[in-house]
Amino acid sequence: MDQYRQSFDDSLDKGWFILGDKVKTFEKQFAEYCGAGHCAGLASGLDALILALRYFDFPEGAEVIVPSNTYIATILAILNNGLVPVLVEPDINTYNIDPSKIEASITPKTKAIIVVHLYGKCCEMETIMKVATQYRLKVIEDCAQAHGATFKTKQVGTFGDFGAFSFYPTKNLGALGDGGALISNDSLAIDKIKALRNYGCHEKYYNNYIGINSRLDEIQAGFLSVKLPFLEEINTHKQKLATLYQEGLKTDFIKPVLQQDFKDVYHIYTVRHPERDRLRAHLLKHNIKTEIHYPVPPHQQKALKNKLKGSYPIAELIHQTTLSLPASYCHTVTEIEKVIDVMNEF
Repeated sequence: MDQYRQSFDDSLDKGWFILGDKVKTFEKQFAEYCGAGHCAGLASGLDALILALRYFDFPEGAEVIVPSNTYIATILAILNNGLVPVLVEPDINTYNIDPSKIEASITPKTKAIIVVHLYGKCCEMETIMKVATQYRLKVIEDCAQAHGATFKTKQVGTFGDFGAFSFYPTKNLGALGDGGALISNDSLAIDKIKALRNYGCHEKYYNNYIGINSRLDEIQAGFLSVKLPFLEEINTHKQKLATLYQEGLKTDFIKPVLQQDFKDVYHIYTVRHPERDRLRAHLLKHNIKTEIHYPVPPHQQKALKNKLKGSYPIAELIHQTTLSLPASYCHTVTEIEKVIDVMNEF
């Protein structure tokens, strides 16, 4: 807490609140942590996805492949660029996009794939990158829930063209407000993103692109620099709690799949059960609060009516049966053991 206050006071004393030294410092630190060459701090994870797509300047109506069970923000980024989302079902075991289903959805209009490392598990990026290379598709990684997750020791966000991150307060690396970032090994790409985030200009009043206002502010950047050194500790704690669930919960519950070469960071620890709503009520009776990520899949959202075509039974099954259990950095082993006991009574 003292470090947060010191960082805030420092920003207040300097009187520099937009795109100053704290943003530059955090961008360098976060790029190094991820094993990426460059980073641009932004106002939110949604803006990160929007600007990643805008960078490529795809023609209006171009298609972007995206998982059918993602959070709506991933879909909104595509629509906000005048592009067409093409939904691909997930693997029922991992909840991430099923690589074996991607190729069938590629058309001459397909320009990119957005993968989502859902719940803190990295997608099967080797297969996905092979498909993308074969069809010359750009790859954007939605890493909003996966700070620090890896596949074969390689960090999420470093497989494709861009890695998009959110620093919403509940994330494993959360700020004390909104924030986001894009990482890339392409210095010219990040240079353009930094212009796009600032009304399309590198130099004030001289605009090279049609940009937006999406800047990670100095105060949040300072907070993130304070928290970043503790990210591995946070992830390790969440992995410890996940292990308790994995080993302690009965087989009645469908637990997250464990895979060799994958380091999951459990932004969300979710189980599935056919009587999810009754289970949730049972836990609440014992003062255990849970969440549903997410109750309604994108193609059934009122806002996206007539914009998303097709039937997605796997996504629907996941959304109907998934339940997110307590698993934050603030939760203790004792608390999780209580949750396990109450669940096993169900």
